[in-house]
Amino acid sequence: MTDAANPPADISALSFEEALSQLERIVQELESGQAALERSIDIYERGAALKAHCEKKLEAARLKVEKIVLGQGGAVAAEPAEFN
Repeated sequence: MTDAANPPADISALSFEEALSQLERIVQELESGQAALERSIDIYERGAALKAHCEKKLEAARLKVEKIVLGQGGAVAAEPAEFN
């Protein structure tokens, strides 16, 4: 079983878009009901690792986002964005 907190190296190297694309294909295959049981289990585990990878990438992006604010005296500054 794959540990979602420590994805395989091939998943760790994927961009968000690549991982999401693979995850979408896995979901389609699982939803089709055509995969054998062992294959379903294998791709489900990979899907869980891909999901965790995507969530990690999104969180990293969220933490990088800053909002631009106009400070006192008209000075432009950046501060962390708040997401509610």
